[in-house]
Amino acid sequence: MTDGAPSRLPLDWIAAALRRERTRAGLSLSELAKRAGIAKSTLSQLEAAGGNPSMETLWALAVALGVPFSALVEPPAPRVQVIRAGEGPTVRSDRSSYVATLLSASPPGARRDLYAVDLEPGTVRASDPHMPGTVEHVVVSAGRVSAGPEGEELELGVGDYMAYRGDVPHRYEALEPGTKFVLIMQHV
Repeated sequence: MTDGAPSRLPLDWIAAALRRERTRAGLSLSELAKRAGIAKSTLSQLEAAGGNPSMETLWALAVALGVPFSALVEPPAPRVQVIRAGEGPTVRSDRSSYVATLLSASPPGARRDLYAVDLEPGTVRASDPHMPGTVEHVVVSAGRVSAGPEGEELELGVGDYMAYRGDVPHRYEALEPGTKFVLIMQHV
């Protein structure tokens, strides 16, 4: 991109994944929308490759479907995959400066997702619990971040690693401009 902004997720990937996972779960549009706490019209628009879904909407749908977040946003996988810095499918939070780029989704039989995250000071990314058994691993590559389960957040610096339960409410807050970390979500 010429403006240096990360690319947005192609809506056709999301639409196909939502239809696939909703059909697999045997849910109607109305039932999935109800379980995810979103309007049926919003879900219908997303399945038609319209709209501009936020991270929060996609997370709610993933939880309601009982699938990892990456199942809704992963592109068709090539034989060799390279994602250059600043490229790749990204999602943004509506509530903070949190921007996550999916680097690697779990292949069949494996249950982990890998993200490169950029976060700026001034906002907090509060995350609802993910699927039961989820563990998050964080490795800081630039800046400083406060992360972890609500009430148990710890400050991490460059090179620091942390693992914690992702199936409880948790938070991320950048403590320096240009904060970057790798987030690995392990689904058990």
